[in-house]
Amino acid sequence: MKESFFELVERCKALLNRLIQQSLRHQRIIRSILFFFAGLCILAVLFVAMVWVGVFGHVPGRDELRDIRHQVATEVYSADSVLLGRYYLQERSTVPGSDIPKRLKNALIATEDARFYQHSGIDTRSMFRVLIKGIFFQSESAGGGSTLTQQLAKNLYPRQSHVMFSLAVNKIQEMIIASRLESVYSKEEIIVLYLNTIPFGDNVYGIKTAAERFYSTPVNKLTTDQAAVLIGMLKATHTYNPRLFPERAKLRRDVVLAQMEKYDYLTKTEADSLQALPLKLRYQRITHNSGLAPYFREYLKAELLAWCQDHKKPDGTPYNLYTDGLKIYTTIDSRLQRYAEAAMKAHMKVLQTRFAGQVDKRSLKSAAASKLKSLPQYISESADGRPEKAIMADLKKSGMRKVFTWEGEREMKMSAYDSLLHHLQFLQTGLLATDPRTGAVKAWVGGIDHEFFQYDHVRESTRRQVGSTFKPVVYAAAIEQGVSPCDYTSARRTEYTNMEGWTPENSNSETYDQKYSMEGGLAGSVNTVSVKLLEKAGIPNAIAIARRMGIHSDLPAVPSIALGTPSISMMEMVGAYSVFANGGSYRKPVYLTTITTNQGKRLDSFGKNNKSERALSKETAEIMLHMLKRVVNEGTGSGLRSKYGLNNDLAGKTGTTQSNADGWFIGITPKLVIGCWVGADDPAIHFRSTSMGQGSATALPIVAGMLQRMNKDPELRAITGAHFPALSPELAGKLDCSMSRSDRNFFQRLFKTKKGVKHTRFKK
Repeated sequence: MKESFFELVERCKALLNRLIQQSLRHQRIIRSILFFFAGLCILAVLFVAMVWVGVFGHVPGRDELRDIRHQVATEVYSADSVLLGRYYLQERSTVPGSDIPKRLKNALIATEDARFYQHSGIDTRSMFRVLIKGIFFQSESAGGGSTLTQQLAKNLYPRQSHVMFSLAVNKIQEMIIASRLESVYSKEEIIVLYLNTIPFGDNVYGIKTAAERFYSTPVNKLTTDQAAVLIGMLKATHTYNPRLFPERAKLRRDVVLAQMEKYDYLTKTEADSLQALPLKLRYQRITHNSGLAPYFREYLKAELLAWCQDHKKPDGTPYNLYTDGLKIYTTIDSRLQRYAEAAMKAHMKVLQTRFAGQVDKRSLKSAAASKLKSLPQYISESADGRPEKAIMADLKKSGMRKVFTWEGEREMKMSAYDSLLHHLQFLQTGLLATDPRTGAVKAWVGGIDHEFFQYDHVRESTRRQVGSTFKPVVYAAAIEQGVSPCDYTSARRTEYTNMEGWTPENSNSETYDQKYSMEGGLAGSVNTVSVKLLEKAGIPNAIAIARRMGIHSDLPAVPSIALGTPSISMMEMVGAYSVFANGGSYRKPVYLTTITTNQGKRLDSFGKNNKSERALSKETAEIMLHMLKRVVNEGTGSGLRSKYGLNNDLAGKTGTTQSNADGWFIGITPKLVIGCWVGADDPAIHFRSTSMGQGSATALPIVAGMLQRMNKDPELRAITGAHFPALSPELAGKLDCSMSRSDRNFFQRLFKTKKGVKHTRFKK
């Protein structure tokens, strides 16, 4: 029994020792586990500290966040404060918080961050789920943990790649930035920043641009269901784009409305009624090419880019046209621009139909052959070293291509070569309207469609033969040299022996037997009279007058300039005709008025130093204006009265070049000069019929259509109802003569004999 007791004691001691040993082992395991987690915490703290100090990339401080700058499109405005278009890399414009309606904010909070007003930038309730799923398992589907403030941080500072730690680093950076944002901005300011920076698809950034793009409305006019559509897009801007996927967008809208009901921003009745509404868009795309005056804005861009390089922001860096949100104010009148574009489209669509049967196929193919090597595809393949034969074969391979038609843009199966042929057949146009008193450009139409035809037919570098529109310059030079308006000039054909037997001809053979006063010669656009008046004025004097009237293009010192053989830009010609309407003084065309910051601070002003320069005597200008009125009332421009029913005070001159390649009309009203040109980009492609291709049939109708639309606008009565001043009795007396009389004597008229061609030398 005693042995059994001691044996039991030993067993108990052994058991106790085993228990002690096991306890020590468990303590070591627990200590190891504790040390492991402590180490993880230390590593996590170190990792966060490394992110905090910028080891993995710059983390903005509070001072930087106070001065947040995001890309904002520069906006171009008309003189009457209408948005013409934007310059941008990302289409974005900002809106102040006062213009953001409560219903839009409610939709955002209910859908994206219901506890927005309760947290301080980080929502700890969902943070642990994100840490476990996102950081430990590297799952991009973790979601749900990003507050509006964190999303704002991600928008302002896009995520970067950090190899295996990318998600962790980016999440921590966003939390740090979010915390700092909350310390710098109020909750309302954060919502405004968020809505001004978030992408909405279709390369649209910011709620202001999104409202304009998808609903053609300002932000403060968005209805609750419209706001729900736009907020619904934020989950996946492509998937829920209402333009591309209206059914998906409607389902997503209804989810947003349901969330608003869930968080008591809407009653159930309100939510149900809104969910029953159809999804209706009023989509408008204001891009670089669309909107009003795209050719003008493209012309203006080069000047603005140069301005930006020469002007510095407060931090010393140059302004950026595409990202700094400048506001550009111009002289363009949106109403005149709209009427000019409408008149152009209406007439050119009809004219193109008439032109289709006039195109010479051989000329078309010849023009295409000369332009093939300027195609981007040819240039690209040539740079890669491909043989020309192979390049040409590629240019003739069919594929789906977007092409211009007057019925709208179409996708058609054709080769690059066929596309070139297709687009070369279209007639182009250029129209410029300016205020002759100030030189302010009021309307600018550089072509028929900027998306497909970027070549601008208004700018100074684009020159076309001007035909008879140059004749008023010759007549003005003759008057300045002392030729009386009532001196009669024979229209008889003359061969100029010192000009290689050059013999100018008239379009109407009956004119050769007449003598014309200046008024008659100009009204009938008699070529032979113009040449003889140039001879009286002297070629050097005529060129000097043209220079003073703002024409700087090359003017060869040859008699044919009297017939308009020089190639001159639309801008120069309209500037020259403005001299007649401005009492003989020339003003350079101007188009910019002011550049401001996005907040409205003026940075620069323009046009104040555009002084007038004397080009003609006041008397000569008044005489010329009166004679140009006669052209409209009784001469080649009379269609304005008889066909288009215009009763405005009008003057002007038509012009048509050889082979009908160029048709011109320049009209003058007391407060507006409107120049218009029509022709194909390649002069080899032209009307075969003069009756169809002359300026009175091609260019004049566009000016007429613009004036008709202006006459219907009561707000433009100050322009359309203006009157030219009456001629003084003295000047009226100088013009008191018939426009023409016979150049044959009694016996020539009796026996109906015709005068032959006179042979002489041209006196320069």
